[in-house]
Amino acid sequence: MSQAQAPTFHGIIAYPVTPFTGDAAGAIDTTRLAALVERLVSSGVHAIAPLGSTGELAYLDEPEFDSVVDTTIAAVAGRVPVVVGVSDVTTAKTIRRAQYAQWAGADAVMVLPVSYWKLAEREIVQHYRSVSDAIGIPIIAYNNPATSGVDMRPELLVGMFETIDNVAMVKESTGDLTRMQRITELSNGLLPFYNGSNPLVLDALKAGASGWCTAAPCLRPQPCIDLYEAVRAGDLDKAQQIYDDLKPLLQFIVAGGLATTVKAGLELLDFPVGNPRAPLLPLEEQGRAELRGLLAVG
Repeated sequence: MSQAQAPTFHGIIAYPVTPFTGDAAGAIDTTRLAALVERLVSSGVHAIAPLGSTGELAYLDEPEFDSVVDTTIAAVAGRVPVVVGVSDVTTAKTIRRAQYAQWAGADAVMVLPVSYWKLAEREIVQHYRSVSDAIGIPIIAYNNPATSGVDMRPELLVGMFETIDNVAMVKESTGDLTRMQRITELSNGLLPFYNGSNPLVLDALKAGASGWCTAAPCLRPQPCIDLYEAVRAGDLDKAQQIYDDLKPLLQFIVAGGLATTVKAGLELLDFPVGNPRAPLLPLEEQGRAELRGLLAVG
């Protein structure tokens, strides 16, 4: 299969939560999901990325996965790119999800090499190669050892970019700026990287990140967009001011768990999306009080 033509992803790549109904079954609330996606696209974000950690992908079954993909792509309606998270412990299920995302109209898929047993690098490479061989759209290789149990070195990521069809971009979430710089150095600037570490965003954008993958626009979209645009325009003083204002919220949602804190925040903003799915629990009252202050709501 020839290398897929990578779309020009840039800017704020927004991660919606997956809303659930309030009944005992906790079914996906597709009406609310469509409304959230509309809210994000209308705010001016540059892409939508359902089914990441924020979207509770790990806790969804296959019909639910398909439903989120269908609902999101229909709501976006081609206005911005859609990047679908397709990760699973098994290669077979990751392939099924990637193929479904492509069939549904996704512009790219994001693959996190989730592991129970620690994977050797040759196993990581084969996992990505197998997914690539099964689809014809770009793959974003997602490195987040805190959630996946797998840490992919810059050398490995660049090697896959150079040798595996469709591996076209990297989302780096370790919070280590030197890794992003190393990716640029090893690939001669050819491998686009995206920042997935919320507290690192300003430094990452200044270091040349093509964009910021974040759930923060669910709660405060305009400052996220303004931060990206300020760096892009070279107005680093303005960017620093925006970042300083956003930083406490970014730190809070990461420390408290993205699905948990963002869902609580949306409820405080009068846009309820249900609770996170067990074993996750709703944000406790002390955390809600702190979040209420960060969002400046009564």
